[in-house]
Amino acid sequence: MRSLLKLSCLLAAASSVQAQLVQFSPGPGNWKLADQSIAPTIVVASNERIGVARAAQDLAWDFGRVVGVNGTVATSLNNGSTSPVIIVGTIGHSKLLNELVSAGKLDVSTVEGKWESYTSQVLPNPSAGVPWALVVAGSDRRGAIYGLYDVSEQIGVSPWYWWADAPVQKKSSVYVSNAGKVQGPPSIKYRGFFINDEAPALSSWVQKNFNGVFNSDYYRLVFELCLRLKGNYVWPAMWGKSFYVDDAKNGQLAHDFGIVMGTSHHEPMARSEKEQQNSLKGDWDWATNKENIKTFFTQGIQRAKNWDTYWTMGMRGKGDAASPTLKAADLEEIIAAQQSLLHQNLNVTKSSDIPQTWVLYKEVIDYYASGMKVPDDVTLLWTDDNSGNLIRVPIANETNRAGGAGVYYHFDYVGGPRNYKWINTIQLVKTWEQMHLAYNKNARQIWLVNVGDLKLLEIPLAHFMDMAYNFDRHTTPASTTDWIKRWATQQFGARISDETVDILNRYGILTARRKYELLSETPFAFNTTNYDEAQKNLAQWGDLLNTAQMTYDSLDQATRTSFFQLVLHPVMAGKTMVDLYTKVAMNKFYADQGRVSANLAAEQARALFRQDAEITTRYHTLNNGKWNGFVNQQHIGYTSWQEPSGNIMPNLTYISDSSALPGSLGIGIQGSSMSYPRSRNLTLLTMSSHMPYSEVRSFDLFALKNGTIPYTISTNTSYISLSSRSGSLKGPGNQSDVRIVITVDWAKVPAGQSSSLLTVSSGSETVILRLPLDKVTVPASFKGHVESNGAVAIEASHFFSAGSANGVSYVEIPNYGRTLSALKPWPATMGSQSASTGPALKYNVFTTTTAAKAKIVFMMSASHNHDPTRPLKFAWSVDGSEAKEVRFALANPVYKESSAWRKAVVENGWTAEVLLDGGIKAGEHEIKVWLLEPGVVLQRIVVDVGGLKPSALGPLESRRV
Repeated sequence: MRSLLKLSCLLAAASSVQAQLVQFSPGPGNWKLADQSIAPTIVVASNERIGVARAAQDLAWDFGRVVGVNGTVATSLNNGSTSPVIIVGTIGHSKLLNELVSAGKLDVSTVEGKWESYTSQVLPNPSAGVPWALVVAGSDRRGAIYGLYDVSEQIGVSPWYWWADAPVQKKSSVYVSNAGKVQGPPSIKYRGFFINDEAPALSSWVQKNFNGVFNSDYYRLVFELCLRLKGNYVWPAMWGKSFYVDDAKNGQLAHDFGIVMGTSHHEPMARSEKEQQNSLKGDWDWATNKENIKTFFTQGIQRAKNWDTYWTMGMRGKGDAASPTLKAADLEEIIAAQQSLLHQNLNVTKSSDIPQTWVLYKEVIDYYASGMKVPDDVTLLWTDDNSGNLIRVPIANETNRAGGAGVYYHFDYVGGPRNYKWINTIQLVKTWEQMHLAYNKNARQIWLVNVGDLKLLEIPLAHFMDMAYNFDRHTTPASTTDWIKRWATQQFGARISDETVDILNRYGILTARRKYELLSETPFAFNTTNYDEAQKNLAQWGDLLNTAQMTYDSLDQATRTSFFQLVLHPVMAGKTMVDLYTKVAMNKFYADQGRVSANLAAEQARALFRQDAEITTRYHTLNNGKWNGFVNQQHIGYTSWQEPSGNIMPNLTYISDSSALPGSLGIGIQGSSMSYPRSRNLTLLTMSSHMPYSEVRSFDLFALKNGTIPYTISTNTSYISLSSRSGSLKGPGNQSDVRIVITVDWAKVPAGQSSSLLTVSSGSETVILRLPLDKVTVPASFKGHVESNGAVAIEASHFFSAGSANGVSYVEIPNYGRTLSALKPWPATMGSQSASTGPALKYNVFTTTTAAKAKIVFMMSASHNHDPTRPLKFAWSVDGSEAKEVRFALANPVYKESSAWRKAVVENGWTAEVLLDGGIKAGEHEIKVWLLEPGVVLQRIVVDVGGLKPSALGPLESRRV
């Protein structure tokens, strides 16, 4: 069955492959475009649109970046020129292209009349005296622009050459092949991003570089990036800003570039939130100030009517908040009035000719759910929950609307449970999973993502835009890893592409466990006692940082600058944050046990707090301070949804050498808060039971006083080995604690239950540890997961078998979630399934415990009921019992931010617990699971037979035999 799972991915992966138009060596059919002595003349007809000519100039400079010689831009063919020629234009508009088409020299039939398409082809003898030319013919102006930037990318200039200092891949010569290229319409018609929550980081950077004004010089950089990413749609920065007012050149600049401008979900008719406060006569209240608001709308339409605009419709309350008075009928009236004003002022009779969108954000979705009638030509822009989980996608009766549907998504947010806008915490494969669902549910008119300051979210933005432009390259769960490799090769070269894939995939899993802003000293996210969770999580961060640092060290200086920004910095800064909060948590844990190492943990935490500031300074001084200000977002010390006033050092506890605890040696028990001598001065401590299938057992020795403290350890059984039997603790410092690892020779342990005694001595102190042993025998015929200490933990993808039925099967999503991967039913277009007819996942477990009370914990993704007619659900069964369905996602509106929703966002997943009627007996069991809707994503299963302990991630996966 596992082969079927892989086969389905391989078959679906047969997507379109981009033609390699550019080559870097001579060969049959190759034509030289440039070398270190000559670069092409790029010919743009004098009647061509400004945006095409501007992008042609970018390409001319890009040749200079690659070979050291700039190209030139001309408006006519120079028959006496010896330089290679690129002819670019818009089909039906460019005089040059029209002449070539009319003469039968240029065939544009593959793209003519299509949206934002282009063909690139070598044309022999386009004009007398010109032996050949590369022709880039766009179906429209953006098609031509994308064709030019495609050449830029292929010769070695990344879209991120300026915004992330991605090094240009220098070449001695550039050729173009005879193969040509045809690029059809983008997968999503309008694709772009929203610059938002721009203070303090972006605002301070703009203050330093543009005198504090989000002016045309700033937006010139933004628009070029958008086009290089093959985007076409932007919502501008808005808090205290006004795009059309801050610089009167902004609107025309966007139009000249070829950018379609919009405004955010609470800024209708191209008028900013700032203008609502400063330019509107009267209150922002439709019921009491209708006529003035209509005038306000009219002024916005008149101002932007000659520029490409996607008009935001509807209305919310003041300051991006819900209106206390608006009802569905009011919204119907408002949208009707807005459409009437658009028709009058744009002199357009057909509403479908006017791009319009209504953003169903937070409470706005309730108006629609209540039956509000929305004109068919208005695009329904559905949203996520501000944390990357789609609330809604088009359902059956909405897929044929003339205005279509889209998605407004978040990589940055200010609001509950807490802001997250410091650095990248986006798991790319989670974005893929959600947007793959949206795409297959026909939300294809608009994809727009909130990118906050834009910087520090470069990677998720590039991924999002690439999916939106050509989703054919993103059809399978493996697509994300494939994309990272392509992207890494473009930015840093192929040599470290595999390392970058590994780093970013692991980073995604670690950040999916908890966003940095959600870390708190009390309670700490990861358990300091159970499953060694906090320590193991930190160790994984340490391993990741080591890999990222070694990769960085292997690079030349130019590549290091970009790699630091995009890869090393988020790993280094993220690890420092997690380490800081872990040390704070361990400080409290150690202080409770009386360890002198509590003081060392406190000093380490203080050093990490200073290190966090040093990392910020390093980023801000990078490349002569080019990005100074972009990492000054507060991120340490959150206690509510809003950011703290500054980074705040968590509270710490210090202990004195005159501790009230007797003696000088302490002992800590793995997986327990019990310790000697804190726990009633016990001299006999019992450890948790050890089994052949358990994780490694250990205990800690620690100093209660400063000085040298010798110890010896003996055992009463020959089959127990210890990592150390004698030594000395030395405090203060990092030698005041030692972990003793226990190894058991299970072949010599008697069958059934027994115990070994470990005697720890230090001077006159003697403490005995009792290690219960439970030597169980699993039948040789059993294949599956075996219980350890009262629980069986299973990664979802480690099933015994996965069925297929009704055209539905299961696929693994690698690197998804918080531990390893996840499973979801496939395809996304499947109908609702049932346990009686749908495919089942089977998991075999062996329990050594008979438990009168037992439960199964299903760890799901944080997805919502995105189709109100088909709530997310799964079914389960044990040992052939009747299947039971479970609806695990929130039923009430997400925007009301219930405690259940907040918990799901904080933990990045829903947890569904089901009780087993009559408990469970020791022995073999089969668990069946049916994932019944396409949005259901299963990450882990834990069978609790009485030993499951509180933790964020659950036990380590149980041994498979």
